[in-house]
Amino acid sequence: MRMPPRFIPPLGPGKTSPRDRALAQWRGLNLAPLERISQNPAKPAAQILTGVLKNLRIDRRQSEAEIVKVWNQALAPDIVAHAQPVSYHKGTVFVNVSSSVWLSEIVRYRRAEILERLRHSFGSEVIKKISFRLG
Repeated sequence: MRMPPRFIPPLGPGKTSPRDRALAQWRGLNLAPLERISQNPAKPAAQILTGVLKNLRIDRRQSEAEIVKVWNQALAPDIVAHAQPVSYHKGTVFVNVSSSVWLSEIVRYRRAEILERLRHSFGSEVIKKISFRLG
């Protein structure tokens, strides 16, 4: 009766330990990679997606999209044509205005009206102030 050849695990990038080599020789099979995989069980998809969405800042982008949507519907077309919200951070809506003339017009005469309409749609806790800038 012929004996099967002895399996000697390779010493590659994973670098097996003496224990793993001895077990692989005894079993005739190297199960160390499978044992390592079983130590890190699969995570639920919901847990992974939560982390991915957090890294993508989807909630922030969604709130910014809602602000733009309300901005385009609730304000006068001449304001919408010359001023657009570009971001939202900690209660402040940042708005780019097309020219210095419109910046002056909006800041002097229409800021309170715009702030009131946005607060009416989102609440005063969400929209605390508006910052206008040329852009």
